[in-house]
Amino acid sequence: MNMTFAVIKTGGKQYKVAANDVIKIEKLEAEAGDIVTFDQVLMVGDTIGAPLVEGALVAAELVETKKQKTVIIFKKRRRHNSRRRNGHRQLLTTVRITEILTGGAKPTIKAAAKAEKTEAVTEKAPAKKAETKAAAPKTEAAAEAPAKKPATKKAAAAKEDTAAEKPAKKAPAKKADKADKE
Repeated sequence: MNMTFAVIKTGGKQYKVAANDVIKIEKLEAEAGDIVTFDQVLMVGDTIGAPLVEGALVAAELVETKKQKTVIIFKKRRRHNSRRRNGHRQLLTTVRITEILTGGAKPTIKAAAKAEKTEAVTEKAPAKKAETKAAAPKTEAAAEAPAKKPATKKAAAAKEDTAAEKPAKKAPAKKADKADKE
């Protein structure tokens, strides 16, 4: 049975969730793409638990785990020249609610397995193509580099100076050229 909403308890907080909701909760020990189940269901639709609903389960797919924005803690004691500034970034897990189950039903894992397969294929295939394409131009450029000749006399002179390991002379600055003209 697919209910309209449920109230779950996780991380010391209560969340009202429905299918396909994306919520941020306290950090969970799982990886992206894993199926997470919440068995502390306080309410499903019109059924209120005492304290939990028997046989109810909420399944969710873990999307990502990352840090929250910085929360600044600033404490000040008046007329004592006493101030303390501190910051904190809480780890949050983003989950997508896949289904709300009652009557002891098990979550369907097919949706998560399909998502993992598609992610793995899309990540691996472009990486291999990029490596082969990137390696080929480098070898061609290295082979063509010695065959090219310098286009100008200055470039040829600079190339000879570097070949003889002599320090290159700098051209006068443009500002000095303008001053000479005036």
